[in-house]
Amino acid sequence: MITTAHISNPPSPCRPFHSHSPSSAAPLPLIRRHRHSKPFSTAAASPSDLLASVESVASAASVLASIVLVHESGHFVAATSRGIHVSQFSVGFGPALARFRLGPVEYALRAIPLGGYVGFPDDDPDSGFAPDDPDLLRNRPVPDRLLVVSAGVIANLIFAFLIVYTQALTVGVPVQALLTGVLVPDVISGSAAARAGLLPGDVILAVPGAAPDPSVPALVDLIKASPNKKVLVTVSRTGPGASDRQSLDLTIVPDTSADGTGRIGVQLSPNFRVTRVHPRNLSEATVLAVREYTALGGTVLEGLKQTFLNFSQTAEKVSGPVAIIAVGAEVARSSADGLFQFAAVINLNLAAINLLPLPALDGGTLALILLEAARGGQKIPREIEQRIMSSGILLVLMVGIFLIVRDTLNLDFIKENL
Repeated sequence: MITTAHISNPPSPCRPFHSHSPSSAAPLPLIRRHRHSKPFSTAAASPSDLLASVESVASAASVLASIVLVHESGHFVAATSRGIHVSQFSVGFGPALARFRLGPVEYALRAIPLGGYVGFPDDDPDSGFAPDDPDLLRNRPVPDRLLVVSAGVIANLIFAFLIVYTQALTVGVPVQALLTGVLVPDVISGSAAARAGLLPGDVILAVPGAAPDPSVPALVDLIKASPNKKVLVTVSRTGPGASDRQSLDLTIVPDTSADGTGRIGVQLSPNFRVTRVHPRNLSEATVLAVREYTALGGTVLEGLKQTFLNFSQTAEKVSGPVAIIAVGAEVARSSADGLFQFAAVINLNLAAINLLPLPALDGGTLALILLEAARGGQKIPREIEQRIMSSGILLVLMVGIFLIVRDTLNLDFIKENL
């Protein structure tokens, strides 16, 4: 999950979703959509603006493609280093634009650069390998198979750290200074908050009689518990001058949600100021990189937990590779430095999601291998294993196609021309 706390002009939390098997489709990254992502808007755009948009989209797509390439390279290197037969290494999915064979492996560049896969000849009757060949992946000992399947995740984790470390050495690491109050990044038009006069950029300093120094969770709980009741808030608002701020008292009456709780139609986040710390030497850079890497990893895990615990509320905000590129393009246009953390977080997301024990994910394959080990090495019937993985791949493809179509239709320039 991408966190707004760690990315300059960031998107909302993101979650990539990946499928891998010898015949898997491409990974299908998932991302929570950001209300104001408009990297594709073409209204009154000058040629220079259009060029900047194309460049930012290309940068985001390159980042996503490189992350997938690293993941699949992890599987490939682990397999070949153990002498396991590999038949295909594909970057992208869909029709092949170019392909060549080097030894027993066919390498391919495909039309849609948002995925990839490593193919093994285990179930190919024309591969020329005997079914009991000890170097087929399915015939290797459990430790070898665990290594090959988990190597993609390991590669993404290592790549994410290298990105953060490079960021520390070049542009510095963002450090947050927590400020007083709760920030209001966005207010929905026509909502209870908008009717009360709350504006994006306001900082809620206090809720007299309830929360003299509110936090996001405390404020959310108070709003939910106050449907159709007056809630007085004290806010700080930027004045005409950049350094001028004024204090206002507003009265908000939360609307009633379908579940009976209150809602006011805002986004809330901790109020903080971000500064960049530049290390003085390699040792300090390492400390900063480890600290930032740990923080990003913790946020990814917490975000995933919240997503699954509150899936009914978050499902409609989950999007696919088109939205990831849109968000990445927005980050690239606002600050090229932000691409470091965009890439690091997508790597961490890809690694975390792939460890989930779901069919068509690396975690699902790992679960089957561990189940085999728990059965004393007795293999799961091949037909059952293939049915499980095929159903998972089909589900991933269906979800991916749905998200790609929906996200494409939600792009600003598509909406403007419909």
